[in-house]
Amino acid sequence: MTKSLQDKVIIVTGAGRGIGREIALLCAAEGAKVVVNDPGAAADGAGSSAAPAEEVVEEIKKRGGTAVANFETVAEAIPASKIVKAATDHFGRLDGVVNNAGILRDMIFHKMSVEAFESVIKVHLMGSFYVSHAAARLYREQESGSFVHFTSTSGLIGNYGQANYAAAKLGIVGLSKSIALDMGRFNVRSNCVSPFAWTRMIGTIPTETDAEKARVEKIKQMGPEKIAPMCAYLLSDAAKDVTGQIFGVRMNEIFLFGQHRPVRSVHRGEGWTPQTIAEHGMPALKGSFSKLDRSADVFSWDPI
Repeated sequence: MTKSLQDKVIIVTGAGRGIGREIALLCAAEGAKVVVNDPGAAADGAGSSAAPAEEVVEEIKKRGGTAVANFETVAEAIPASKIVKAATDHFGRLDGVVNNAGILRDMIFHKMSVEAFESVIKVHLMGSFYVSHAAARLYREQESGSFVHFTSTSGLIGNYGQANYAAAKLGIVGLSKSIALDMGRFNVRSNCVSPFAWTRMIGTIPTETDAEKARVEKIKQMGPEKIAPMCAYLLSDAAKDVTGQIFGVRMNEIFLFGQHRPVRSVHRGEGWTPQTIAEHGMPALKGSFSKLDRSADVFSWDPI
C-alpha cells in the first residue's frame, strides 16, 4: 500500500507522551519525517525533561522511520519559531503541523488564579498561534501545507472547573477557521480535532464520587492511538478538500461538529426596548436556548 504521508515533513507538538506520541509514531509509519517536539513538562506545565521526546524518536528509528527531537516550549514566540526552524534545518521543508501540546490547571472559576488562567492560554491558544504563524510563512511561499489543531468538548460543549482550558480550546476553533479562510488561496488547510482518549492530562480528573469514577473508567477504554488516524488523514493529500472543520474522535466513532449559526430570530417592526425584549423577545427565543450541558451529558453512551 502507498504510504499516505510519504516524504512529508510533519511537526507534532507535545509528542513525547499520549496522543502526540501516537500521532508521531503513525505519521512516521506513514512515511513522514517527524519533528517530535516536547519539553517534557509535567501535566501542569512544571519542569522539563528531554527523555519523552528522545524516547519517541528512538522508537520511530527502531521501526525504520525518520525523526528528530525538539525540546522548545510552544508558549513563547521565539522558542516556538525554533520548532519550525528545526524542520527546515533537518529536512529542508515543512508540510504539516499538529498543534497538540497542552497543560491543565483546573480550578472552579472563582478560585482560579490569574497565573493558572494565563499559563493554560499561553500553551494551548498562544502556542497554537506561535507555531502556526511561523509555519504560515513557509506555507505561503510553497503554496501548500496543513494544520491540525486540538480543541476539546470542554470548550465546544462545557465542563466544570476548566474556564482556562475551555477558553483556550474554543479560541483555537476561531484561530483554525481564520487560518482556513485567510490561507485557502495558498492551498493551505486548517482543521480541528476534539479527542476523547485516556492520557495523563485526563488523569487529573477528580474521582471522588461513584459517578466520577465510572466516567473515568469509560474514558480509560479510549486509547490515544485511536486519535492518530484522523490526524494523519488530515495531514495527507487525500484531505486536500477538507478545511475549516471540527472533528471528534471517540474510540471507533468519528463526529463532525456543528459550528455557530443563528438558530432562531425575532423581529419587531418598530424596534425593541428593554421592556419589549423582556415581554416578547426573550420568551420567543427561550425555547431555543442552549442547555448548560457538559461533555458527559451529551456523550452519554459507552465508547464504541
